[in-house]
This record gives sequence, C-alpha cells and structure tokens, in this order.
Amino acid sequence: MTNASTIERSRAARRPVSPGLRHGGRGGRPVWEEPPTAVGQAAKGLTLGGVLAVVLVPLWIVALTSVSSPGAVNRAGGLVIWPDGLSLQAYREMLGDPTVRTALLVSLGITAVGTALSMVVSVLCAYGLSRPRSFGHRWVLLLLIVTMFVGGGMIPTFLVVTGLGGYNQYWALILPSAVSVFNVLVLRSFYSSTSGELIDAARMDGAGDWRILWSVVLPTSRAVTAVIALFYGVGYWNSFFNVMLYLPTESAKWPLQYVLLTYVNRGVGLPGSVNSGFGSESAQTAPLSLQMAVVVLTLVPLLVVYPFVQKHFRTGVLTGAIKG
Repeated sequence: MTNASTIERSRAARRPVSPGLRHGGRGGRPVWEEPPTAVGQAAKGLTLGGVLAVVLVPLWIVALTSVSSPGAVNRAGGLVIWPDGLSLQAYREMLGDPTVRTALLVSLGITAVGTALSMVVSVLCAYGLSRPRSFGHRWVLLLLIVTMFVGGGMIPTFLVVTGLGGYNQYWALILPSAVSVFNVLVLRSFYSSTSGELIDAARMDGAGDWRILWSVVLPTSRAVTAVIALFYGVGYWNSFFNVMLYLPTESAKWPLQYVLLTYVNRGVGLPGSVNSGFGSESAQTAPLSLQMAVVVLTLVPLLVVYPFVQKHFRTGVLTGAIKG
C-alpha cells in the first residue's frame, strides 16, 4: 500500500503543470485566466485612453473657452484648445446677470422639490406593490405597466395641465413628470427581495407598514434609493422641454437649462438682461465664452453631487444586475 502511494505521488510530481495553474493561488490570477500579453495590455490601455479622451477633451475645450478672452477666441476661430489670454470676464458677466442668478435658483428649487416629491410617491407606490397581500396591487401594477407603452401624447397632456391652471406655473414643470413607472418597478423589485424574516420579526415586535418601510426596507435598499434619486434629480435638472410648453413667455421663471438654450442655440441674450447685446461688436466678452460659461454652470452641480452618490450607484447597478 505504501509503495503504491509512493509511486502515485512520484507520477503526479512528474506531470506538467498547466500555465493557468501556475498563476493560481492566493494573490494570483484565476486558474482559468490566461496570463496577460503585451498586445492585450496595450490594446486595453489604448481603449481606456480613447474613452477617457472622448470624455475629457470636450470638457477641457468647453471649460477653456469659457475662461478665454475675446482675442483668444478670435485667434482660435471658435473653440479654444490651448490656453491663451485667460479671463474670468464671461463668468463675471454671467453671474452678474439677474436672469441667470434667478434661473439658477429656480433650477435648484425645481430639482430639490421635484426629486423629493418623486421619491416619496415612487417609494410609497413601490412598497405597496411589493407586498403580496396589499389590496388591488396586481391591478394597479398592470395599470402602471400599460402606461409605459400607451400614453395620451403631448397635446392631451398640455390640454390637461393648462385646463387645471398649470400654464405659467412652476408645478407644471414637476407634476406631469413626477413619477417614472420604470423607476417604480425597479424599486418594487428591490423591496420584494427584502428578507421576509426581517419583516416578520418587525411585525412580531408590533411594527406597522410605515415602521417597516422606514426601519427595515429603506435601510436595506439605500443603494437603489440613491440611484433612483440621482435619476430623478438629473432629469429635473436637465429638463427644458416642459418650460417651452408651459413657461414660454415668463423669462423671470425660466430655469437654467432654458437660459442655456437661449444663449447657445439662439445666440441672443435674454430680454431685459445686461447681456442682451452680447452678440454685438461692442461686447466686452465673446459670445462663445458666455455660452460655454453657461454650459459649465449647468455641469457644476452634477459634478459636485455625483461623487457622493457614486458608491451607491455602483452597488445599485451591480445588485440590480444580480437580482434582475
């Protein structure tokens, strides 16, 4: 018996070790993964560099043009790629414009109020639909899914909103798009996967549905809640089409995105603003610099908020991919 085991061990020692196994073990590569090659590493580096350039180069050009003097913009023939004659005059004129300052406050207010309202309604709706014993949840769920594919259209929506007195009112920018059925379904799928033992234990302790939602479901779903809140916030911040429908003449109520549309697409200043003539030859700031400054101003809040939500965004996306 001893001789047989000795012979078997000697045969195993003489067997060639595969390249994948050589790279296995603690801290090594998985045994099924081939070792990296120089060509593969170079291709990955070039691909990542290209993607990074596609993202960063336009941001660099926009930011640099916004801080360039009129002479630098004229010498570049448009967008500035290399620093030349830097100046903050565009930002001073833009922030000195009362219309822009008001538009920034309006956008922040609409985004904050709209996101809060959308999250409250979506969370309550999703939690109710996730409880199998809730009254009529199947019919409500079916009705919500139908609205994803069948809608009244823009004109009926406009007639309903204006018929309810929403013309030239801020709530017309929030309520018509307050709830996204897709976001409700995503929340519902997460809430449905909440541990039943936790909910049963909470009910045994005397907790009701409100307490269970606040103390059990929401703490275990922070990732998806943060992701959905980010989706709602970005949607409200970037929205301008509803302004064209319901606030076309009230320039004092315009949010920042519609001001951006006025500056960039139409190439003229706002009525009554200090920059209403910035396209003339006597303007001290290049029109393109002002346009890019407004673009930068619209990007800054998202760049400030996103790092705080990024870890939840990654977790929410991965969890959704696993549970989906």
